[in-house]
Amino acid sequence: MKILVTGGAGFVGSNLVARLDALGGHEIVVLDNEVSGARAAIADCAHTFIAGDITDPIAVERAMEGVEAVVHLAADTRVIPSIEAPRFNFDVNVAGSLVILETMRKLGIKRLVNASTGGAIIGDATPPVHEGMVAAPLSPYGASKLAVEGYCSAYAASYGMNAASLRFSNVYGPRSWHKGSVVALFIKQILKGETLTVYGDGGQTRDYVHARDLADGIVAALGSDVSGPVQLGTGIGTPLDEIIDLLREISGEDIAVDYKPFRAGEIVHNWCDIGHARAAIGYDPKIGLAEGLEETWRWFVDNREKLAL
Repeated sequence: MKILVTGGAGFVGSNLVARLDALGGHEIVVLDNEVSGARAAIADCAHTFIAGDITDPIAVERAMEGVEAVVHLAADTRVIPSIEAPRFNFDVNVAGSLVILETMRKLGIKRLVNASTGGAIIGDATPPVHEGMVAAPLSPYGASKLAVEGYCSAYAASYGMNAASLRFSNVYGPRSWHKGSVVALFIKQILKGETLTVYGDGGQTRDYVHARDLADGIVAALGSDVSGPVQLGTGIGTPLDEIIDLLREISGEDIAVDYKPFRAGEIVHNWCDIGHARAAIGYDPKIGLAEGLEETWRWFVDNREKLAL
């Protein structure tokens, strides 16, 4: 199958491209503007790279030539900046996704796997979150992802597309050098000898899923006829202080932490129910948190000079 991966040079994208390349049998096209990713991240993988933005119909149509399926990962995924600049977040996530959908409709491409989010869409609800919950976004980022899910549903019903929106939980793992998410940020700060900043009391929980498990979930969705929202995570809520304790043990460093007040728009407790994903696509995450953090730490250490840390 010839597959387009938008945002394929980013963190999740580079792990997915590596997984697809390892599996073999696929022709991979990557469309990325290299704002938060870099083609160097997938230099070790067989693919065709197209430099371009999802908001540019010409670049998108060029990238979709001969494509049979699209994995749409490109997005502005930053929660706090979306509160500060909601229009930019909308233009990238919603308007850009509409360009993807319209180009697919024009070219007759029927299979879409769209990257969505669970916690930011559902809002401040009692976990575990699941696909049947009423959405109540707390940030423009969450609202943008909910809007894209709505457009995916509408295009599936109106134009016969098969569109799955995979609601990612908190993803971590190798190839995350440019990420500002908590695991990558903490590791980079530890390597620089900096104090970690925690917004909250450290008891806030998230569902941390390894990028390789997530990539396997995306591949499984590509090979299925599943449509609509599908929650991908581990089903386990882990306190932030537990992440810090594990990183202390793995790194052998005496890590200092500065606790600050919670920030508006951020959810305190979130993890997901992955029962639907298990039933619909056979999703089965295998990498435990301690093992995954050890691998991620080692990747950063091994690439420290290259990353200029």
